[in-house]
Amino acid sequence: EKLNAIETHTDADIKKVLDEAEKLTNASRKIDKIFPSQPADEHISILVQVPQQGMGGHLTLITPLPPLKSVTMNIINHEGIISLEQPFVKVPYEQLKKTFRTSQKYYEKELLYLGSSMSDLVTKSDAEKVTPDEAAKAIDAMVTRLQNLKRKLSDVKAEETLYTTRSKLRLDHLNELTTITTVDSPEFKRWSRTRLDRVLVDYLLRRGFTETANKVAKEAETEVHFKMVDVELFAQASRIEEALQRHSYAECLQWCSDNKSNLRKMKSTLVFNLRLQEYIELVRARRMNDAIAYVRKYLTPWVETHLREIQQAMALMAFPSSTQCAPYKKLFDPARWHALVDQFRADNFALCSLPTQPLLSITLQAGLSALKTPQCGRPEHRNIHCPVCAADTLGVLAECLPLSHQVNSTLVCRISGVIMNWDNPPMALPNGQVYSLNALQDMAKKNNGKVTCPWTGLVCEMSQLKKVFIL
Repeated sequence: EKLNAIETHTDADIKKVLDEAEKLTNASRKIDKIFPSQPADEHISILVQVPQQGMGGHLTLITPLPPLKSVTMNIINHEGIISLEQPFVKVPYEQLKKTFRTSQKYYEKELLYLGSSMSDLVTKSDAEKVTPDEAAKAIDAMVTRLQNLKRKLSDVKAEETLYTTRSKLRLDHLNELTTITTVDSPEFKRWSRTRLDRVLVDYLLRRGFTETANKVAKEAETEVHFKMVDVELFAQASRIEEALQRHSYAECLQWCSDNKSNLRKMKSTLVFNLRLQEYIELVRARRMNDAIAYVRKYLTPWVETHLREIQQAMALMAFPSSTQCAPYKKLFDPARWHALVDQFRADNFALCSLPTQPLLSITLQAGLSALKTPQCGRPEHRNIHCPVCAADTLGVLAECLPLSHQVNSTLVCRISGVIMNWDNPPMALPNGQVYSLNALQDMAKKNNGKVTCPWTGLVCEMSQLKKVFIL
């Protein structure tokens, strides 16, 4: 095209075009080195024709390139994978921040006490108001506090080391992915296997199957997965949830006390609901004096934000636990304990930057959504090879998912499972059912030239079939 645009082209013009064509050829060779698995006969060719002056012909160059679709399908979508791994990195970071704040609180509290105690001791000593024995006891008490502080800080340091190591290990794991370019490489298969193992362990720990999670990790012959999964966090959450299911709130209240500042920032109502439930249990046991004292001590501070709930709770003392009055029957309902479990789980996940759903469910739903079509789920169009159509397993996860975005429709034969195209066109039976030509021809060969509709049982001749055209 460049030469045709020039009325009189010189040898230099021809050489320039040939140089550009040579660059394309070299580029294609580099691509072949990156994607050596692409068959040569599937390559797309770039045709360059250069008019030859005085020769009455053309010089033709054919430059092969790997098919764009195959290359695109073979490349790893790093951003798509890493976008799902934010909690994987953020959780140990948040735990490290929490540990640092805890150590800082211990340090400041003990230093304030020691400074105050030392000042009092010096003041009394100057005024000669303290005996040597009393001074020795005071110094021993301060030494004991310092030893306790040292022990606590040692524990905190061990936790900080754990979370720092865990963060580095996880970052190295994700960084390894950035060095892998193709999905069919052995490195990506090994990386994906490690990821699958930790995702399964994470799912089992969330569901409380701790022993099974341990077995899965051991069978994978690696202990590194435990550093890639927050075992301690899920174990603590499991203990608190089990306590709430036993109608015991002491463990959960202690957890709320340890995370008081963060829960306040989140504007969580978990502490109030726990205190309210404890009051309800006192009323259920008809311990009215204890219930009134409990309200004054623990519910009164919540008057500004929960006045209506407190007023309704006070009226609860006028009703027995068997009441049928809807508002108070709801307060006595044992199902409130399940609501507390759900609220604790949600607050705990939010506090630790964990998604509410397991990563296994999230990744499965992403894949199912990519496979879901308007035909999925319909009994008459069910495909035994389609995971979305499996109503008793993965189909449950896909019920509320959006349909996949398809620019072009793909027709698949329900008999053979092969895609229908120009070489294997769709054929319509007299009853309106459509199948591929190849599948119907194979059926006709085995049944004396007749085909049987597998859905309705209709029997017809091949001559009765009509070719289907899609507009």
